Amino acid sequence: MNLFDEERRNPSEPDTEKETWVDRRTWLTGAVSMVGATAAGLLTPALLPAEEGESVRPTHVPGRSPSPYGVRAQGETVQRLPTATHSLTPHHALHGIITPSALHFERHHNGVPSINSDRHRLLIHGLVDRPLTFSMNDLVRFPSVTRTLFIECSGNSGKEWKGPTGTTVQETHGLMSTSEWTGVPLSTVLAEAGIKPDAVWMLAEGSDAAAMTRSLPLAELVNDALLCYAQNGEALRPEQGYPLRLVIPGWEGNTCIKWIRRLKLGTAPFMTREETSRYTDLMPDGTAKQFTFVMDTKSVITSPSGGQQIDPGFVEIRGLAWSGHGKIVMAEVSTDGGKSWHTAQLQEPVLPKCHTRFRFGWRWNGDETIIQSRCTDETGSIQPTRAALVAARGVHSFYHYHAIHSWRIDRRGAVTNGQV
Repeated sequence: MNLFDEERRNPSEPDTEKETWVDRRTWLTGAVSMVGATAAGLLTPALLPAEEGESVRPTHVPGRSPSPYGVRAQGETVQRLPTATHSLTPHHALHGIITPSALHFERHHNGVPSINSDRHRLLIHGLVDRPLTFSMNDLVRFPSVTRTLFIECSGNSGKEWKGPTGTTVQETHGLMSTSEWTGVPLSTVLAEAGIKPDAVWMLAEGSDAAAMTRSLPLAELVNDALLCYAQNGEALRPEQGYPLRLVIPGWEGNTCIKWIRRLKLGTAPFMTREETSRYTDLMPDGTAKQFTFVMDTKSVITSPSGGQQIDPGFVEIRGLAWSGHGKIVMAEVSTDGGKSWHTAQLQEPVLPKCHTRFRFGWRWNGDETIIQSRCTDETGSIQPTRAALVAARGVHSFYHYHAIHSWRIDRRGAVTNGQV
């Protein structure tokens, strides 16, 4: 269904609602008029003041020579928002679904280690037929696989459990990113070592100063997990696990162990610090639920979003939807605080366990309102309201918050975090 299709309106809706939806002919006519009105300005760039280092007449001055590694254009300054333990992806400023490697969120438990890939080794031991050690050259020689996948920290949006906390979408949803990951299937490497019949769990350990470790159920890993050495076409960045990291499609980010150095197979969970004192879901009755690996169905509007400003008239609402269970099949947008919902357009490609971009054409009439998004995945899982999630989980948890998010727009066009 086209996002500009007025036939989506309920015929019983009052005429005052007509200003809300954007007719294709009206939009295209307005766009042509806008181009005509600005064409004269586009023809005289030399009349604009030049920035420092900018050529006043670039067509008259030779440009710079080729360089060994690319740099951003002058004036492009979007960046991650760093804290002591992580940095946040600026989703409000990005396009499409791929997060540039330099803007992919980072999360580490004791800093980013400096590792020489020539000396790095991966040990596989425990309940295997042949304990083995692999160098990076060994791993790169195996048949490779490339997949586009999201990684989301289980604490993404976690501060929103108790109410609106973050100001911008970078602050509320910045602990997630999507990249093209390349590596060797975990199953290929484990097959070399030979898995003993009684091996049920696998301990994955990193080479960082925290020796980050997680216990992972083996049966759910062998079909999907990758040992990755490349991201977005080049070697992993140090903060993303260089030279080797585990990537488990759809699972919480902390299971995707970075700087991975050891895999040990066993009969039961190893009950490490990270899965006992942390990364458990506190339930309303006070019990803690362990090993909830899959990230649930979730979406967020990235524009307009907190900290931005809009003007009356046409606004294209843009956002991201994702699910650890599979593909997104529908994204919906509400422009009246959840009273009514309208199907948004999904932008191709739509891939399983990957960010999916959605768009919705809207005409804002200047009244105060709340905009929201929700999504549905191929398993039928629907993103819940905040009230429904709190009823099931309470407000004392921190991980796996995936409720519908609200952005409030006031009469001045200012957008703020506005949970309902």
